[in-house]
Amino acid sequence: MTGRVELTFLSRVAFHGREITAPRVRSLLALLAGELRGGCSVGRLVDGLWGEELPADPANALRILVSRARAQVGADVVVSTPTGYRLVLAPEQVDTAAVARCAEDAARAVRAGDHAAALAAAEEGLGYWDAPPEAEGLPGDPVAELRAEHAAAYADLVRARALALARTGRRAEAAAPLARLHAGAPRDEEVLAELLRAEAASAGPAAALARYDAYRRRLRDDLGTDPGAALKAVHQELLRAGAPAVRHGVPHDPNPLLGRDADLAAVGALLRSSRLTSIVGPGGLGKTRLAYAVSRRAEQQLVHFVSLAGVRADEDVAGEVASAVGGGSGTPGADVHATLVTALGGQPALLVLDNCEQVVHGAADLVRDLLTSAADLRVLVTSRAPLGLSSEAVHHLPQLTPETSAELFAQRARAARPDAELPPAAVAELCRHLDGLPLAVELAAARVRVLSVPEIARRLGDRFALLRGGSRDAPERHRTLHAVVEWSWNLLEEDARAALRTLSVFPGGFTAETAERLLTGGDALELLEQLVGQSLLKAADTEAGIRFHMLETVREFSAARRAAAGEDEEVTARFLGWARDFGVAHHDALFGPEPLHHWARLRAEQDNLVLALRYALARGDHAATAAAGAVLAGVWITDSASFHRTFALAADTARPLSHYRPDPRHTEVTRTLCALCAAAPFMGYGPLHPRHLAALRRLPPAEPDTLLRALAVVLCAVPDVRPPRFEALDELRASDAPLLAGIAECVVSYLLEHAHEPERALAAARRMLVAVDAVPNPSLSLLAHSRCSELCLEGGLGEEAYEHLLAARDAMAHLSDQSPVTGLRRGLVLACLQRGKPDEAEEWLRLVEEARSPAEQPELLAAEMAAWGEIALSRGLTELGLKRWRTAVERLRSGRPSEPPYPPVAAPGAAAAPPASPPAAPSAAPPDPLDDSWGLHVAAAAVAAHAYAGRLEPVAGLVAEVERRIRTLLSDTPGHGSRPDGEVPAEASVDGTAVLCLGLVRLAAGEPEAVRLLALADRLYVPQAFHPTLSVDRARRAARDADGAAYADAVSEYAALGRSELREVARGLIAPTSGRG
Repeated sequence: MTGRVELTFLSRVAFHGREITAPRVRSLLALLAGELRGGCSVGRLVDGLWGEELPADPANALRILVSRARAQVGADVVVSTPTGYRLVLAPEQVDTAAVARCAEDAARAVRAGDHAAALAAAEEGLGYWDAPPEAEGLPGDPVAELRAEHAAAYADLVRARALALARTGRRAEAAAPLARLHAGAPRDEEVLAELLRAEAASAGPAAALARYDAYRRRLRDDLGTDPGAALKAVHQELLRAGAPAVRHGVPHDPNPLLGRDADLAAVGALLRSSRLTSIVGPGGLGKTRLAYAVSRRAEQQLVHFVSLAGVRADEDVAGEVASAVGGGSGTPGADVHATLVTALGGQPALLVLDNCEQVVHGAADLVRDLLTSAADLRVLVTSRAPLGLSSEAVHHLPQLTPETSAELFAQRARAARPDAELPPAAVAELCRHLDGLPLAVELAAARVRVLSVPEIARRLGDRFALLRGGSRDAPERHRTLHAVVEWSWNLLEEDARAALRTLSVFPGGFTAETAERLLTGGDALELLEQLVGQSLLKAADTEAGIRFHMLETVREFSAARRAAAGEDEEVTARFLGWARDFGVAHHDALFGPEPLHHWARLRAEQDNLVLALRYALARGDHAATAAAGAVLAGVWITDSASFHRTFALAADTARPLSHYRPDPRHTEVTRTLCALCAAAPFMGYGPLHPRHLAALRRLPPAEPDTLLRALAVVLCAVPDVRPPRFEALDELRASDAPLLAGIAECVVSYLLEHAHEPERALAAARRMLVAVDAVPNPSLSLLAHSRCSELCLEGGLGEEAYEHLLAARDAMAHLSDQSPVTGLRRGLVLACLQRGKPDEAEEWLRLVEEARSPAEQPELLAAEMAAWGEIALSRGLTELGLKRWRTAVERLRSGRPSEPPYPPVAAPGAAAAPPASPPAAPSAAPPDPLDDSWGLHVAAAAVAAHAYAGRLEPVAGLVAEVERRIRTLLSDTPGHGSRPDGEVPAEASVDGTAVLCLGLVRLAAGEPEAVRLLALADRLYVPQAFHPTLSVDRARRAARDADGAAYADAVSEYAALGRSELREVARGLIAPTSGRG
């Protein structure tokens, strides 16, 4: 439970939003929250809770109180220590610790001059209070004392917020809180200075001057002294404020500036704290528009805006600026510097130099000289590269957010064609590919005159041909997107251009180490620094370290230049060489003892490896296929949101690897890829490709000393397995090597589950857990507990599943807060429902939703909605629960069309690889979700919920579909017909759930064979994860209540039948009858 405040005290005592009212429980939690890091001893807690009125047995009374607290916040939140107890919560999960962090962040931001960050931290901290706190707490009340301890933090945050509001230009908002602060601390001159500025902005300079004069007189009368130097400087500002402002070269905006409020405030704050501020970013990002807006709002009475776009030589910069500000640069022998100082000195002035990147050295020399000569001068620069002066504060202008991009597109498109259709989803998808560049968005919107939004999106493959023809009042270099990028390209030396051509092969960014490997000429680090300085690369701190990215616009331009230079083949070969090396080094990293160390890096390289795999498949480079595929398989198989992609990977690599004989260097990556592709179908519904098993058995044997090697050894024995005994695996299960024995038990648990023996499968999983306890591998521990929890959930063993899921979550600490955590939380939702704790289930489900990916699979969205349905049903909210079940089925049906094996990754240039497999025909109908095992399971459970409630009318059509599908399944020969050859089916669970559904439907209709169908469903096995709907005990009770004798006879009759005989019984009971199907 990370990422949000869980436990609150400052406004009310609550956990997960539920108020805690028991006084002693509140006090216990407050004491523990006050010592969050180390916890409290038993003696400290007893003293704080009871004082002098001790109970007869203080230690026992404390244990009882702790049990009561655990019942409200969870056993994993209040834990024992050698001396007492502590809260297992991070500081950001408790509001008292969170506000202390906010106060520190605000103070740090103020010291750094980042007033926007100070404002954000202060407002976040103040948000934890509903009202100002009491300065003194009631003695003996730990909650009141804890609140009083943080009253000073509240006061600090109030002050920090008021000052930050003023310093970010929001002076009208700042005036009232500053006035309150001044009234409480009349000698705080820092507050008074900002109050005077705010009052001058809102009520006029005269009111502010009157306040200053009153303060000065009181100070002299009371203390015999004068205001400080900073306040005197503000007084001088106010005296000058009466003069009219002069803005030279600053036009008014023809249309609103969207999405730049935070940047306006940030740049304004930098101008107040730094004499030189640079707005830096790539072309087309709106630096000039922002500089215009800052100039119009500037505090200085004199502003000169000078464009340097037409200046090409450093030595011409000073003359151009002098000419613009009226310094008479045309006079022969004139002292340009002296005339500029005369024009700009003598009063507070702002000089704005726009478009400096082509004359950085000349601009830097001029600015340095002016700042040393004119004390009241501030300079604002826009450039694609900073000036590099020590006095410079740089504001890196960010790209527009997707929401602002869509708003800007709509605004410009309506201006181009007022009646244009602008579907929000299509506009959002189009803007997602425009890099957040205002220029690109505006050029795309202009195309609405002749193209629809989907047509514009389809033509983005050649964005430089599409995005041209800007407005006539735009500079020539901004008339086309190509011209914008070419302007920056032409400022580069040839070695930097060559670096861009090479590095544009990476769609997912890269590290400095990777750049050094691919760049063959020049100092790679120096080249990276140059490209970052020109805003052609972005350097960002990530969990995986510093990574470099190109805007897609820059990447496509550079790739086109690479193709024109005839470098595609050479660069692609180097790129595949990188992929081979990366795979060899990292293919087993996620399955070793320290996966956390590697997780972020492997995820970061995912898009690069996907493209490398596409190139490798197209070129028949089997070594690169194995290397890239091995890493991708490891990432996807450990990520519940991407697990389905493993099956496409297996399908595309099965044939290429079937006859591959790897050299020693690439043997292990081949083993990893084949082992994971062969294991995936056991872990989820999907096709098993025998070629991977054949390739595994053909590789040289290796000691089973790692998880993946042990898995390969076990999988090599699978083709010799003959159910139900699995003798081929017995020797491996009995191995003295715990790693090998544990993996063998895991595989056997899947085989037994697919052979319809869930009890034996769970026993094997439990033996696996015992075996891997001796292996210090958190991935293996996670696998064992997760496997046990899956089988316990399906068997209705909610308490045991809950314990395994918590243990798996602890083992997952090494994987950070990635999507596997979300998978475990989904399991905890179902386990809590089986335990009869719908409130806790809801808490876990809300955490799942908070961490949901925007690209979440429809199957998972359907499962979440089904869980909401079960929560409602558990609370007796029948209609709400049934509606949510129907919504779950609808979400399954409205899911995305089948996605390609790998997501589209731009592969510009002549050497672009084709898709790994041909796309589906446009006219192909989307697959019916009920033809999928999981889809049928959800649909059948939805029908069962309605049947129990006697509300089958809303799902009448779904009942017919389920009945059709189950007849189709029963008419197929296993492995043929509706199920692809080789699929590992888990067939019993689908048939059992669907048969249960039909039994309940017929029971509601009063049909006599209904109880026999319920007995048959029980025998076929129904996974009970969804509770209460799929509770087997509930179905048994319903059958006994309807016709106990007939049900008992059916149970007895079916007990001795085998699988094929049970299928025949099902065929007979579900045969078409008059009026049905």
